[in-house]
Amino acid sequence: MTASPTSGFSAFALEPFPELQPGDDLAGTITDVITRTSTELRHGDIVVVASKVVSIAEKRYVDLSSVTPSPEAVDISARTGKPAEIVQLILDNSTEHFLATERGPIIARHTLGYQLTSAGIDRAGTEGAWLLPVDPDESARALRDALITYTGVEVAVVIADSDGRADRRGATVISIGAAGIAPLRTTEHDGKRQEETFTDMVAAAAGLILGQRGRGAPVAVLRGINYPVSDEGVAAMLHHRP
Repeated sequence: MTASPTSGFSAFALEPFPELQPGDDLAGTITDVITRTSTELRHGDIVVVASKVVSIAEKRYVDLSSVTPSPEAVDISARTGKPAEIVQLILDNSTEHFLATERGPIIARHTLGYQLTSAGIDRAGTEGAWLLPVDPDESARALRDALITYTGVEVAVVIADSDGRADRRGATVISIGAAGIAPLRTTEHDGKRQEETFTDMVAAAAGLILGQRGRGAPVAVLRGINYPVSDEGVAAMLHHRP
């Protein structure tokens, strides 16, 4: 889908943001923070939410004591230093995997079709882990609909996940779910057309201010970006869909 070029935009975190508890109303919490901080959403804003808080709201917690590592998980654990129970969760939630180096990270193709470091598994202290939402696009649609109901403002939602790449050190941010915004954008210049992973670029822009390793800012708002409206979701641009 095509959209008018964006010559500039603004971005800000919704903070301070309370620590979410399993089963909490995420859209309600976001709305409360907006009210409490005298912030406002505007038509066309893109609300970018870290996948972890979506997982918390959707109770995607796994107690590691309930996980029995397989011999393969134990072997990979010995090579990477990652707990065998976490490795087993990676295996359980992926269709294929490889180590980027001899000691990792583990790059896995999630059963949802995403290629992610550790299959998107997020540690929860020493005793647990958070899995990805069951259907991130559906989660984005539900969150978008609830935000519109609470605020009366038409917004788009992108669910973002921090992710390492197999060819380099460090983490970046990609989209795993979206609602109200097309995942792909086509640009044209000098007769050449280029298809872009648009929601990934939105997620990466928000990643500059989203919470990472202790920063309590799991929600960011991007304003002024031109985008095609769509509910097809991030899954629509995957090469390998479940």
